[in-house]
Amino acid sequence: MQLVVARIGRAHGIKGEVTVEVRTDEPELRLGPGAVLATEPAATGPLTIEAGRVHSGRLLLRFEGVRDRTAAEALRNTLLIAEVDPDELPEEEDEFYDHQLIDLDVVLADGTEIGRITEISHLPSQDLFIVERPDGSEVMIPFVEEIVTEINLEEQRAVITPPPGLIDESEAVIASSRDEETGDAASGDAAEAPKGEA
Repeated sequence: MQLVVARIGRAHGIKGEVTVEVRTDEPELRLGPGAVLATEPAATGPLTIEAGRVHSGRLLLRFEGVRDRTAAEALRNTLLIAEVDPDELPEEEDEFYDHQLIDLDVVLADGTEIGRITEISHLPSQDLFIVERPDGSEVMIPFVEEIVTEINLEEQRAVITPPPGLIDESEAVIASSRDEETGDAASGDAAEAPKGEA
């Protein structure tokens, strides 16, 4: 099975290094020296990693045969693809590969069906499940343990406990300054410091 493990960014320096946007939780395993990776577009590869290092928090790679900035810049936006055994599991117990999560049914703790995962979006701050609802609409679910409480690969489902408004916008709790001014009892019991004395 082929998995996208990185996307090549801009050239770095003049000796053929490139920045990469890592899309794997195991970069030391997938993007280490000697790794041979397929590419998208396919005509660009395969590429063999010659060396890698971290610079200012970003991973830099150098590939065999890429010796100058012009050659490195020509690789920009290329996806790097690793061949992975479909039965292989990540090293950490609570980690999953994207292919294991795609098509899982998403349900609430009480069994209410929300939809199914069609895509995983990897953002710098967190990962998001893109979930297709039965009516064809999509909802984004942050893949954090406070919301995604269980991943059951045997039963092919992800159990979520979403905060109000994540699934149904009509349930959203809207913070209003008007409630504070009128002292609305429904806004809760929390004591607030008088204005100007915080």
